[in-house]
Amino acid sequence: MKKLLWSVLAAALVAGGLMIAGCSKSSGAAEADGSKKLYIYNWTYYTPDSVIQKFEKEYNVKVVYDSFASNEEMFAKLKAGGTGYDIVFPSGDYVSIMKKEGMLAKIDKSKLKNLGNIDPLVLKKATYDSDMEYSVPYYFGAAGIAVNTAKVPQFEKSWSIFGRKDLKGKMTMLDDMREVMGDALVYLGYSVNTTDPAQVQKARDLINNQWKPNLVKFDAEAFGKGFAAGEFWVVQGYAEVVYAELQEDQKKDVAFFIPKEGGPAYIDSMCILKDSKNYDLALKFIDFIHRPEIYAEFCDTFGFPATANIPARALQKVTPYYKAEDLANTELKEDLGDKLELYNQAWQDIRVGE
Repeated sequence: MKKLLWSVLAAALVAGGLMIAGCSKSSGAAEADGSKKLYIYNWTYYTPDSVIQKFEKEYNVKVVYDSFASNEEMFAKLKAGGTGYDIVFPSGDYVSIMKKEGMLAKIDKSKLKNLGNIDPLVLKKATYDSDMEYSVPYYFGAAGIAVNTAKVPQFEKSWSIFGRKDLKGKMTMLDDMREVMGDALVYLGYSVNTTDPAQVQKARDLINNQWKPNLVKFDAEAFGKGFAAGEFWVVQGYAEVVYAELQEDQKKDVAFFIPKEGGPAYIDSMCILKDSKNYDLALKFIDFIHRPEIYAEFCDTFGFPATANIPARALQKVTPYYKAEDLANTELKEDLGDKLELYNQAWQDIRVGE
């Protein structure tokens, strides 16, 4: 999950009147009716208010929802003693880290009725915990490419679009090392997690020599606004950010796709913290989320495809920006440890001279 995505989407949702459920944990006094509380620590604007309210009503509980904007922020708070939470929503690499740190409780799958709804493809990609021993997938997504079809009527659904000289000065890519490097690597037929120096160097050279000359800039902040304003015709980014900036009449001239080669992806998962005081209630919430009608409601709120829950796809009322099947060739970014320095050096070479 990306901090930028949720900061932009949050602004759009607030403007539209959507309010996040719950309140700050620090303000949580005991409920007058004596109902139990479930403490959730989640990404900002990631669970609809309507879903929270339905869970509260059905189980006579109060959900207290605290939010974080990055995995690093979440992890640091928990390690510093931010205890009292029951469920947390880390991305895959942080599930691995938190498992190693002994921070997570094992999932009692015998108490979860809806695990069969989870797409096997997502579990296959969740190599950090494919058996759901410590985590249950919440959402599986990826960045893609938005194209202004009024300006670019013909194009291939490939990362190769950034090599088109006829679009020079009208394109942007994310200012994100692992995303851009990952795109080049998969285009060349390599893994987004390769630690082969020769492959990383080939990806660097592709970006420097064929893609970068055609870009206005690497942009992780204003690509949605620039695209909506017609300043950019092709942008790499997150569909939610792009569509949040578009007027309704503009959407007919926009194509968003995940390139055929694939690319970097993320899975955010639901985990129960080891010191949770409401373990059984936390399990109920996880199972509740994967009811098909609830998962469809979650995805419809944000324009997502129901990537992690197969039956929910038939229940969606809002056409998503892309299909779950479009993510088939994507690959999760892994923690590369000290090998990340290969990417840092390559990215520095790419950004020199800007």
